Amino acid sequence: MAVSSDHDKAALLRTDDRPVYVIGGGPGGLATAYALRARGVRAVVLERTDHVGASWRGHYDRLRLHTTRRRSALPGLSIPRAFGRWVARDHLVRYLEKYAEHHELEVVTGVEVHRVDRSADGADWVLRASGGRELVGAAVVVATGYNHTPHLPDWPGGTGFTGTLVHASRYRRPDPYAGQDVLVVGSGNTGAEIAVDLAEGGATRVRLAVRTVPHVLRRTTLGWPSQANAVVARRLPPFVVDPVAALMARLTLPDLSAHGLPRPGSGLLARAGQGALPIVDTGFVKAVRAGRIEVVAAVESFAGGEVVLADGERIAPESVIAATGYERGLAPLVGHLGVLAADGRPLVHGRRCAKDAPGLYFTGFTNPISGMLRELARDAPRIAAAVARGLPDARGPREGGGAAGKAPKTAG
Repeated sequence: MAVSSDHDKAALLRTDDRPVYVIGGGPGGLATAYALRARGVRAVVLERTDHVGASWRGHYDRLRLHTTRRRSALPGLSIPRAFGRWVARDHLVRYLEKYAEHHELEVVTGVEVHRVDRSADGADWVLRASGGRELVGAAVVVATGYNHTPHLPDWPGGTGFTGTLVHASRYRRPDPYAGQDVLVVGSGNTGAEIAVDLAEGGATRVRLAVRTVPHVLRRTTLGWPSQANAVVARRLPPFVVDPVAALMARLTLPDLSAHGLPRPGSGLLARAGQGALPIVDTGFVKAVRAGRIEVVAAVESFAGGEVVLADGERIAPESVIAATGYERGLAPLVGHLGVLAADGRPLVHGRRCAKDAPGLYFTGFTNPISGMLRELARDAPRIAAAVARGLPDARGPREGGGAAGKAPKTAG
């Protein structure tokens, strides 16, 4: 990697044996590592699995991005045009592999970081990792991902359900459910797409349990992607966006009230601010209208082989797939540092640090309506700039110092 200026050369000297550690080899971690190296700062990506892009590898086969190829690329490398406008899961994984290779990123796989602490003198960060390792770094970027730990609600009677109950993270394809009566729980994009996949893939009956009526958007309208509107909408207040979004929904989408999905009572942007993104329609509306997906009330409990719904109805699906989201899983890692909110998310993210944790950054822990990959790409250079500003003055290479590719330093 070329170092572009005397300032960047000095930054490299400052982090030669005390690198900036990036925890997580997904899009956010890789993009931030590239942005740091572009400033001459040594960045070491620590990935707990054997490959980059682990969370994307685990998604269901049907998955395609709802964001356009151009608006989903990470800094420094475009996504190939051959991958199409809506990039498939496997193509995105190939892109992430190529990204790490193209930028010659320093990625160490098979290393899971369990805890992050300040060093005794407060000058560095100490990462306690698998195998008893302790790594010392000048700064830390946590990029372990929004979808880290599958969340399966503790439904009364759930452990005694005589059918099959799995989290959506274990769903890959419809084949194992062919000929079955299946209930999908959760009305986000994952739940909607799995329901469509099952309906098209041979399940005899597919029901979708909905607690709060979701907003639904066309992926494109006359060729114009909904993401382009979302990029603009994110900068505007809900009282401007929500009435316009409601009007557009009435003009472009059929009324599904007769099928159990009335128009939402709350605004689209207001809901998105609470973390509930709209369903991007990739066949969902058509399947609901055709009766291939039946909308039912939310799940309240289980009773033997039955599922009890919020409206009192009892149904007996053979399989239940819970598209009930994920937890961030940050508490064991950094919860003791006072940097997390009550819901387990970072108090600050991007280029900002918590007041009592200078040099500790987070990326990828919001779920923006404008597209996760787009915002990760925008966050990366901002974080890199903040990290570079926060490094101490160049002190020259330490004894035994070398190039940016040397092995991480361990504490003690």
